[in-house]
Amino acid sequence: MNPTSSDVILERMMSLHPKIIDLTLDRVWRLLDRLGNPQEALPPVIHIAGTNGKGSTLAMIRAGIEGTGLSAHAYTSPHLARFHERIRLAGDLICEPDLSAVLDECYAAKGEAPITYFEITTCAALLAMSRVKADFTLLEVGLGGRLDATNVIAKPALTIITPVSMDHEQFLGDTLAAIAGEKAGIIKRSVPCVVSPQADDAMDVIEAKARSLGAPLLAYGQHWHVTTERGRLIFQDETGLRDLPLPILPGAHQVENAGAAVAALRHLNLSDAALEAAVTSAQWPARLQRLTQGALAEAAPEAELWLDGGHNPAAGQALAKHLATLPKRPTHLICGMLNTKDISGYLNPLAAVADSLTAVSIPGEANTLPAADTAAAATSAGFTATTADSAEDALRQVTSQTPNARVLICGSLYLAGHILRENG
Repeated sequence: MNPTSSDVILERMMSLHPKIIDLTLDRVWRLLDRLGNPQEALPPVIHIAGTNGKGSTLAMIRAGIEGTGLSAHAYTSPHLARFHERIRLAGDLICEPDLSAVLDECYAAKGEAPITYFEITTCAALLAMSRVKADFTLLEVGLGGRLDATNVIAKPALTIITPVSMDHEQFLGDTLAAIAGEKAGIIKRSVPCVVSPQADDAMDVIEAKARSLGAPLLAYGQHWHVTTERGRLIFQDETGLRDLPLPILPGAHQVENAGAAVAALRHLNLSDAALEAAVTSAQWPARLQRLTQGALAEAAPEAELWLDGGHNPAAGQALAKHLATLPKRPTHLICGMLNTKDISGYLNPLAAVADSLTAVSIPGEANTLPAADTAAAATSAGFTATTADSAEDALRQVTSQTPNARVLICGSLYLAGHILRENG
């Protein structure tokens, strides 16, 4: 099997439906039935929805599970550098022959029926995971929850809803309550649901959905609490208190994500070793990731280089809060965003903690916001803004003036993926 075979199949799959996103489960159910319903043969499933933090929370839960010698499948999206990142089988990234085989199998089974790229690749992930032994399955929702292609597990072991905020309004609704209703669509009858900190409008919807299904909630502020004290993470629930290291993933928002992960691991009756591993061993690229090696780092040896893929107002607030805690240093942003995002909501909180912004278009992305538009929005938000032809050029511009700058490349996971590929 040649190493690019999965790329060829994935490219073919991009044309299987006229829309990239078309939320319904009918096509998924049809294909899963033709594949023998692999979703029914998975190890116990933890299903995670939310606007922000679901990937980090999943990464911590996986680290906790693996820290006790157990194994977990994981399905996440989007990928950064290679599609294989989306599928982990018992902890390991899916290999090229296995990926190509399940993609081919799904392509053959779909027949003439249309299906979106995310739907068919989700079916491929479920098929691959059903064939490998593991102790748990971690499924991250792609978009929303109620009609997401991952929402096909009749009886998960646990569901989790991380913080809900405004994003993808064109698909999920234009109010926080409407978006929360879509996220709450993963709640299943009698299945416990861990709930991260939520705005009141979102929490009201989640609580109502859980009541209607008799699903016990394990909610932040009611059933569990998390805080920091003397450089430690303090978690407390009805069974007692745990004193743990701070999360290795940087940013104050990771404390709440760690709380949700610890709440989940405790519900699964995993040991204290799992809790410690969750906060000390988790890895999640392009979420406040420090770049210290590779071509970009070598091109700017005196700079402090960071990468983050957050792209909505809540992510902008979290980034600004973290940057404000760092030692004083000239701080410059290199930003590229999609034209579907709330750029003003993202940039407004960051203007107070950065000295300038250099806007770029995202290479190879049809829905990129042009660099000039990003720069105009940044100027309106209060930045000193300019444009560059690429992130690499932007970095050279910034460091030629301020060699020891703190540089944050941000605004999109698609830009982050490009950076990781180019950085090597």
